[in-house]
Amino acid sequence: MTSNSSIEFSEDSSGLSLHEAVNEAKRCLNCKQPKCKEGCPIANNIPEFIRAVSLGNFGEARNYIAEKSNLPAVCGRVCAHELQCEGSCVLNQKGKPVKIGLLERFVADFAFDANISHEKIVSKTRGKIGVIGSGPAGLTVAGDLAKIGFSVTVFEALPEPGGVLLYGIPEFRLPKEIVRREIKQIETHGVNFSVNRTIGADLNVDTLFGMGYDALFIGTGTAVSKELDIPGKELIGIVQANYLLRMIALYGANQIERKELPIHTGEHSLVIGGGNVAIDAARSLLRMGAGSVSVVYRGTRGNMSALKSEYDSAVSDGVKFLWEHVPKEFVGEGQISGLSVTTPSGELTVPAEKIYLAIGSRPANRIVSTTGGIDVDDNGYVITKLRPYGMTTRKGVFAGGDVVHRPATVVMAMKEAKKVAAGIAEYVDAVKLLEL
Repeated sequence: MTSNSSIEFSEDSSGLSLHEAVNEAKRCLNCKQPKCKEGCPIANNIPEFIRAVSLGNFGEARNYIAEKSNLPAVCGRVCAHELQCEGSCVLNQKGKPVKIGLLERFVADFAFDANISHEKIVSKTRGKIGVIGSGPAGLTVAGDLAKIGFSVTVFEALPEPGGVLLYGIPEFRLPKEIVRREIKQIETHGVNFSVNRTIGADLNVDTLFGMGYDALFIGTGTAVSKELDIPGKELIGIVQANYLLRMIALYGANQIERKELPIHTGEHSLVIGGGNVAIDAARSLLRMGAGSVSVVYRGTRGNMSALKSEYDSAVSDGVKFLWEHVPKEFVGEGQISGLSVTTPSGELTVPAEKIYLAIGSRPANRIVSTTGGIDVDDNGYVITKLRPYGMTTRKGVFAGGDVVHRPATVVMAMKEAKKVAAGIAEYVDAVKLLEL
């Protein structure tokens, strides 16, 4: 195990070389009924782009991917390939699926380095769309609509667009420059970005419609982290994991100082949760100099939602896992000193100088509370229709991604966003037809 101080934020994997990519692509069996494509939430043209890679036609491979995805370099790195495309690959029956994720990453990176882009920029005559939030859902809607003739402006509350891709996924899993690169590519389609603009504070839905937008898309994700409602929750030293990850990202971008981070060198830390956010937080803490990090999870490894590959990486980094530990009470006097848990062997207290919560999140209500007519369910998730797909209970306002379907993977947010983009186009075209 490498010492904590030497664990870097550099990317986990270096990817495939050209030679490796071509050889890996040649392993594809070209199935008549490709299960890999069925396993991809956005039905990416996987067999087609892999065949192109096997022949050395990287520009053609890039074009196949671009037909479905605005974020290939992102998806190639953070998609749950083991559960989706690669998990569905016929060769996975022998435990050796084609490395589809690494091939997609290779194509996206090669296309960028070689400045390959053959897409035509269409005139923006079909309508004016406002997109609120620049995470994977917002970027997908923006890119898809811009490609078919809509003028799109994306509003982002933070200093840079990217949402969870930039501020929620650590550098070692998704380098920030990769996110910025993907956003610049989306900009080439004519998408405009307006940062430091909080909708619901600076502007609201009514104001945006007054500015001439034909439709709006809410893709703000789940911005409010859930708390663990047990005794001692008011103690100092209990921190939200999402906040930790956002602050580390800001620190990495030189936007805050080291002293503003909620972690001190040498601290013994616990992370409560069983998803990828918990794993990301734990691995990030070690990289920031934590003395030790343990993940506390109420279940077993078998029902943990985090990907096996992420779990394996965390173990390799030195993260410890406490299985079947159910939090009962935060312990301390003013400052946190431990966590009382129930285990199959009885109750015990796990010492800790800082505890991070990664137990889920829910939507903020800033947008909904500053406008009328947008209904939400009992948990604050926006209610949408099937026709036109994704429209809320307010005419012309659409929503998608985690703010509707609860937290999911990047590509699942993209899947729904693509359907909503089609719904927006259908709605705006119909309204303009009636105005003739």
